This record gives sequence, structure tokens and C-alpha cells, in this order.
Amino acid sequence: MTAPPLFHLHRGTGPLVISVPHAGTYVPDDIANELTPAGRAVIDTDWHVDRLYDFAPSLSATLIVATHARTVVDLNRGPGGERLYPGQAETGICPTETFAGLPLYDRDPPDNTALAYRIATYWQPYHDALQAALHRVRAAYGTVRLLDAHSIRGQVPRLFAGALPDLNFGTHDGVACRSEIAGRAIAVTADQGFSHVLNGRFRGGYITRHYGCPTEGIDAIQLELAQRTYMNEAAPGPYDAVRAAPLVAVLRHLVTELLSI
Repeated sequence: MTAPPLFHLHRGTGPLVISVPHAGTYVPDDIANELTPAGRAVIDTDWHVDRLYDFAPSLSATLIVATHARTVVDLNRGPGGERLYPGQAETGICPTETFAGLPLYDRDPPDNTALAYRIATYWQPYHDALQAALHRVRAAYGTVRLLDAHSIRGQVPRLFAGALPDLNFGTHDGVACRSEIAGRAIAVTADQGFSHVLNGRFRGGYITRHYGCPTEGIDAIQLELAQRTYMNEAAPGPYDAVRAAPLVAVLRHLVTELLSI
């Protein structure tokens, strides 16, 4: 299989940038050859999140979607290996195990040299493009909103107890986004048949925390969707537009609101 570009970028004209860092499934052969069956199955993908937001360019949002699997390198982790949630289970910038704790590599995981190569080759270009998009939009409008779009199985006992709400908004406890913008974003999704929480188990990863800086004109929100809201999360299959339709309607309201603020 010919390698795809590292990401697809649609340059919108509105004041919103949407980042989709974990929907990719491509793994280069040299890395795939080192993986266990669980690693090659890329089971922790944010399945179909790019499809959920594929309406966004028609509304004038900028959309950047990574194509490579988080198994290659996790675009929502910092290059220095800093932890997001100390004391809780999480995966690093180059994951070595699945969310369930299964090993990803047949033998030794990548050493520091391999890790540095992956950061330079796969991680840095995405972040260069994301930063350039944010700066371009901010230059045009004075401010910019960043929506970092994710999904995860609603129940992952190793990562959190019980079941997640349907929509999990994160603003790094208010540091990455002004409260009035977060409030308006959540308000348009309320009473639409989906449960929600702000700064619950997922309060925003590296992208939200690194780029979100309201005093510099960038308000960042992470939205982690429970996958049960649009798919059979126990057995991921092709995108089902009929099943996903109620959620897509809510996401369209959200994107429209973030573009109008």
C-alpha cells in the first residue's frame, strides 16, 4: 500500500480550526513488522471521527485530519514525554500497549533513537501545520477557536471506572478556553439526547493544553465522544451514516456555534 500524506488539510475561511489527530489507521511496513496482532489491528483508533466532521469545511471551518495511526506516534502527547494525568493509566507519545494493557510490540519497543525519528518524521509536521493554521486564522480574525476532536470506547476499565458520558468536553480546567466560550459550546449540545460533562475524566490532551491560550487569542476545547453514540464500539465496522446522524446533527450545531462566536 502506498503511504498516504501525513494529514489532509482543508483551509477554511472561518474562525475555527478542527484537529482530528487519532482517526488515522495507516502504519508503515517497517513499524507494522514489529507489532503484535493487537498492534497491527490499531484497536484504539478514534474510529470515523473524520467522517463525523466531514461537513465542517462546508461551514468554512479549517479541518486537519491525521492519516497515520496513533501506534506510530501519538499526536496528542508532548514530545518530552510529560504525563497528562499523573497517577492514572495513560499511553505515551509512542504507545507500547493498548488501552487494555496488551503489548503492541513483539520485542523491544522503540528506543530513544527510533522515538526521535518518529517525532521528527510523523509528529512534527502535523503540529507545524496545525500551528500555521491557528496563526493564519488568528491573523484574520484576531482570535481563533480550536476544537480537538476525539472518540473512545465508553467503557475502558484500565483507564477509568464505569461508563463515560456521551460528550466529554475538556478545557484543561478552564486554562485553555474562556468559560463563556465553553459554556456556549456546551449549551448548544444540551437537551439533544446526549449526556455531557466538562473537565471530567478527559480534560484535554497535549493539543488542547499546548495551543489553548485565551490571552493570546486561542481558545481550545477537546471533545471526546463515547463511541457508543455513533457506532458499535465492541466491533468497529464501516461508517454507518444512519446510526451516526443524530450525533452529527449535534456536532453541526456545535461547529456552527464555535464559528459564530
